[in-house]
Amino acid sequence: MEINNIIDYLVKSADSTEKTIKESCKRNNKEAVGCVAPYAPEEIVYAANCIPVGIWGGQVELTKARTYLPAFACSIMQSIMEYETRGTYDFLKAVLIPAVCDTLKCFGQKWKGTSEAIPFVFPQNREAKSAEAFLESEYKYIKNKLEEILGITITEKALQDSIILYNDYRSEMRKFVEIASNHTDIITPVIRHKVIKSSYFMDKKDYLEYIKELNQKLRLLPANNSKNKRIVVTGIMLEPDGIIEYFEKYGIDIVGDDLAHESRQFRTDAPFSGSALNSLSKRWTTYYACSLAFDPYKERIQYLVDLVNHYKADGLVIALMKFCDPEEYDIPVIMERMKKENIPLQVIEIDQQAKSFEQINTRLQSFAENM
Repeated sequence: MEINNIIDYLVKSADSTEKTIKESCKRNNKEAVGCVAPYAPEEIVYAANCIPVGIWGGQVELTKARTYLPAFACSIMQSIMEYETRGTYDFLKAVLIPAVCDTLKCFGQKWKGTSEAIPFVFPQNREAKSAEAFLESEYKYIKNKLEEILGITITEKALQDSIILYNDYRSEMRKFVEIASNHTDIITPVIRHKVIKSSYFMDKKDYLEYIKELNQKLRLLPANNSKNKRIVVTGIMLEPDGIIEYFEKYGIDIVGDDLAHESRQFRTDAPFSGSALNSLSKRWTTYYACSLAFDPYKERIQYLVDLVNHYKADGLVIALMKFCDPEEYDIPVIMERMKKENIPLQVIEIDQQAKSFEQINTRLQSFAENM
């Protein structure tokens, strides 16, 4: 397949989410199970012969969501709740809901869709000896609930095979973001975002084949010598799409990211250790540099400095999700360190319900001019 055809297919898959999910389910004879942002043990869902579907909300007018959520809940949760009340997720067999912030802690109780909610808790004190055992018990609960809902048995072999597939996927995605940073003429900010986003709506086995082929074809091309500004983005997500278009408008290339919606999904692999569920729990207890995972040493700050240096970036953009407390707590520390390192920094506020992005437009324009 030609490189443009691969990119076009993945971009269209990201733009037509429900169609992509249903076609993938039909083609692979599988059911779909939702995974509410930001993290979930997708390997367990895949081992249940289901397609894990990422649920990250979207640009939708809120009419019912605020009946169930306070106005200061982030726009991801608000839009997910709105879609629930409209029946958007009712084709899913079940929905996994992680408790990683105050809003998500009670989200399972407020779930309004017809698909069954499976809430679970990520232990925040991940250095405690009991954290791993606790999370393994949570994953066992998810496994048992899926077996009950789907009327199947999830075997240890199926879990191990799923982990192998997902580790391959994560490895290939790390290669993609590395290769893409040298081909920003082809992998523009919008295309980069949608290629990564499309993975949430396809069978990972199918998606992996597309990414492998895309990586192979990109490697054969000479690196571009773009004069655009190179930046790294950090935060929860960089949407709506209208925001990313401003990066292209002002000649800003996204060469690396630390977004929960993107690179944080495949930053680390699941180590092989004992049982499959134990391997999955170790992935969380050894996870690092994320505002949503308790980090007393603020490793994220050094990680961002290293990321900027690695990609020879001209600056850092913080995509700050409005009303996201875990992200907001890190901002003063990041700003102080970037100033010390002489790394240009810009903060833009992300709100999925926003219809006008003029403030972001102005901020990015001045940022590009001053870098």
